[in-house]
Amino acid sequence: MHNIQWIVCEDYEQLSAAAGHIFERQIIEKPGSVLGLATGDTPLGLYDFLADRCRREGLDFSRITTFNLDEYYPMQPDHPQSYRRFMNEHLFSRVNIQSAHTFVPNGAAADPQAACRNYEALLDRMGGIDLQLLGVGHNGHIGFNEPGDRLVAFTHVTDLTQRTLQANARFFNSIDEVPRRAITMGMGTILKARAIVCLIAGADKHPVVEAMQTDWISPACPATFLKLHANVTVICDRKAYEG
Repeated sequence: MHNIQWIVCEDYEQLSAAAGHIFERQIIEKPGSVLGLATGDTPLGLYDFLADRCRREGLDFSRITTFNLDEYYPMQPDHPQSYRRFMNEHLFSRVNIQSAHTFVPNGAAADPQAACRNYEALLDRMGGIDLQLLGVGHNGHIGFNEPGDRLVAFTHVTDLTQRTLQANARFFNSIDEVPRRAITMGMGTILKARAIVCLIAGADKHPVVEAMQTDWISPACPATFLKLHANVTVICDRKAYEG
């Protein structure tokens, strides 16, 4: 049987605190940790928790390095919907992290393929990710690794599915403004992290939870690949767990 550890919380607040305690412990035990971070609605409570711990209790981010999973392409870093802007707003500006130690894929790169290779090489130079945060999409995507008949192992440029475009359209004036492509870590890159925490909230994600509890692995549901990792904790609310 696969190694996923499940933590089922009563609500989103408990979920965020449970994740917060894991990240807090990582930062305290290894002050120079490399953290993999994610965007979207689900991590917001975690980021609030960490910002609060930094402000109230001095949780120290000064030696922390971060790598984000993905970024739209093309996307300027100062665009209101860029993931760089998201991270600055929801976490980086609220803790004592050094901006030069925060990395997000370069959505403005003239050569996106080179940007992918450079991101992968930088990750390796930094010694890899100690603790990777993930969410899952309604279709089981991880980062922007979308369901399909195959998955790309390492950081790459990918086309977004219509379902993902529709899900993300609410952040833009219309679906026509959502970039059609993104740069994302591949599943191989993600699975190289030493530990993974995956957050899942809401009854609409229950089918993904069900798929993650089976014995099968398929690129039709990228989240199922987490079963290959030896140290994965999935934190979900009861709605996601029970449907």
